[in-house]
Amino acid sequence: MHFTDHFRRQFAYDAWANREVMNTMQAQGNDERSLQLMSHILAAERLWLERLRQQPQSAPVWPKWEPMECATEIVGMGRLWSEYLDSIPEEGLAQKISYKNSRGEPWQSTVNDILTHVVMHSAYHRGQIASHMRETGKTPAYTDFIHAVRQGCIG
Repeated sequence: MHFTDHFRRQFAYDAWANREVMNTMQAQGNDERSLQLMSHILAAERLWLERLRQQPQSAPVWPKWEPMECATEIVGMGRLWSEYLDSIPEEGLAQKISYKNSRGEPWQSTVNDILTHVVMHSAYHRGQIASHMRETGKTPAYTDFIHAVRQGCIG
C-alpha cells in the first residue's frame, strides 16, 4: 500500500467518524461544549487544507457553528480531503509546506506530517466529545477505527 492510499483510508475514516459523532450529538440533543469541539475539529481540518493549498484562512479556529453548519461542513470537508489526496503524487508527501500558526509564527512541515496531525487532532477532540457526553449522561458514538473497518464503513 502506498502512503497516499493509507491517507485516503485515514481520511475516509475521519469523515465517517465525524458523521457518526455529529449524528449521535443530534440524536441525543446537541450541547454547547460538544458543538464547540465539533466546530473546532472541522475548522482546523479546513485550516490545514488551506495551508496545504497555500490559501488564506477562511474560518476562525474556534468558530461558533450551528449543528446544520457542522453537518454541511463534514460532508464538504470529506469531499475536499478526498480531492486533495487524489491530487498529490506519492513523492508529494515529503514536500515541505511553509505556513504561519495561529500565533503568527512561521513554520514548515511536510505534507505527511500535516496529514498525520489532522487525523490525530480530530480523533483527540472526538475523544473529548465522547468524554463530555458520558459526563452529561449521554452515550457517545462508537468511532473506533477497527469498528469502522469491521462494519465495512471504510475500505
